[in-house]
Amino acid sequence: MESFEKKDKRTHYCGELSSKNIGERAHVLGWCQRQRDLGSLIFIDLRDRTGIVQLAFDDGTDKKLFSDAFGTRAEYVISAGGTVRSRGDGAVNPNMATGEVEIAVDYFKILSTAQTPPFAIVEDSDVRPELRLAHRYLDLRRPDLQNNIIARSKIVKIARDYYAENGFVDIETPCLIKPTPEGARDYLVPSRVHPGKFYALPQSPQLYKQLLMYSGFDRYFQVARCFRDEDLRADRQPEFTQLDLEMSFADEDDIISLNEGFIKRLFEDFMGESIETPFKRMTYAEAMRRYGSDKPDTRFEMELQDISDLVAKCGFSVFAGAVEKGGSVRGINVKGGASMSRKEIDSLVEYVKTYGAKGLAWYKNAAGSVSSSFAKFMTEDEITSITERMGVEAGDLLLIVADENDVVFDALGALRVYVAKKLGMIDKSKFNFLWVTEFPLLEYDKEDGRFYAKHHPFTMPFEEDLPLLNSDPASVRARAYDIVLNGSELGGGSIRIHTTEMQSKMFDVLGIGKEEAEEKFGFLLEAFKYGVPPHGGLAFGLDRLVCLLLGLEDIRDVIAFPKVQNASELLSKCPANADPKTLEELSISVTKEE
Repeated sequence: MESFEKKDKRTHYCGELSSKNIGERAHVLGWCQRQRDLGSLIFIDLRDRTGIVQLAFDDGTDKKLFSDAFGTRAEYVISAGGTVRSRGDGAVNPNMATGEVEIAVDYFKILSTAQTPPFAIVEDSDVRPELRLAHRYLDLRRPDLQNNIIARSKIVKIARDYYAENGFVDIETPCLIKPTPEGARDYLVPSRVHPGKFYALPQSPQLYKQLLMYSGFDRYFQVARCFRDEDLRADRQPEFTQLDLEMSFADEDDIISLNEGFIKRLFEDFMGESIETPFKRMTYAEAMRRYGSDKPDTRFEMELQDISDLVAKCGFSVFAGAVEKGGSVRGINVKGGASMSRKEIDSLVEYVKTYGAKGLAWYKNAAGSVSSSFAKFMTEDEITSITERMGVEAGDLLLIVADENDVVFDALGALRVYVAKKLGMIDKSKFNFLWVTEFPLLEYDKEDGRFYAKHHPFTMPFEEDLPLLNSDPASVRARAYDIVLNGSELGGGSIRIHTTEMQSKMFDVLGIGKEEAEEKFGFLLEAFKYGVPPHGGLAFGLDRLVCLLLGLEDIRDVIAFPKVQNASELLSKCPANADPKTLEELSISVTKEE
């Protein structure tokens, strides 16, 4: 191993070299992907973040350099220089970007040796994720992961440039803030200088970006780090990144139009594609009625059909009973689904149970041969009315859920996507954007016996719905909007409350009294006294946005150092125990340890 000197300075990245560089001198730096000893010839594939180039050692190479090359192993860090030359006829590798050339080495230095890594540094590794994440610095050497992280960087730059061009000011908001009473659980940070008191890590920059509008900045943007201590979910990370923005003197159309412009720019500059705007819009009520989801995947049909009126008086107690109790009976028609076996259908029954459904009724028309789990309990006319409404043809499979409305929507909304994936009904080349609007302002929690804000308590309700705040809070619509891509929520936002009277009314509906409101949001209410512009905003989830654009399934593949499902990091093994002296300084006593 030798030191790094001025003569080791890079002139080219490995992946940049091509036939245009033949005859030039090049100096490259990187890691040995592999070494091939052919006796009188040695080849080393040298890898950096741009790609791989072949280093060639032959009879004309200095003996010491040849010997050093012979001793080189995978993942050694190399400094090499020489003349770029053609590989010659028959030696071209069409699978490499640099496959037409190689470097005839006349300078070679091993900067660092390496042990044999616990897994090969290759694309599309099938090594256990736990092993890869425990050695993430090695995992990140893989070209596909490096390309993901570099793509993420490019997307962030496009976002910064676009919003700057449209008058947004990039402003950092605090990461140590006051704990919030609504939404997910906060990550708390103890204060040493204020014993017994805590900061919280921000779930979003919500209040501060609103205060920036009160401050007159007019348009704010930030690549914001956010933290949520949520229950364990495979597709969520405890820390994540938002492309966060806020606008003064703007309504829904202004915010939606501007952000469609960002998506259009992103597709042009990053994907090299042109997309049409404006995107389709759909109310929350319509999305639930047609797709059973507030983030519907519209790349395929299979919409929900309501048959409650047809079965309200039928002889099948499961259907009639659900309607009588105020629920509904809805189903989907899986075109061509009659090819599914009874075992496969039984697995779908178990699937919907995970969404709270008590069961799944089915009707199969396999080329005129009908079988069903419920037909024997109903009249021929009742069956005919169902099949006509749901457009049944030979080869179709009906899947029906009867339950409370929320359960019906959740179960069928998930089932339509599950079945579509299983049967290969989704065109993965499509990018279907959709705005979902007019969300409910509030949602009722049966366990707590109270309403909570569906988004957050600073969202403006529709003016025409204000009288319902007292008489029918569940029917009040929020001036909120989500942007959905292929069944995933890319981002969301709302028009904010900007008057003391409306904000106080909102707190009152949520059961937050004056004293509690003053204690938790006094700084915000105080700011209302000094002139607040109408304003609204939106935040994109950067991790999911990158994931969807790259066609990836796991958001961990676009995050440099992700956590696993239980919110721990396998690389550094955090969270970890704190030093007792540190805990004493923070006035903290740990009463329970794992």
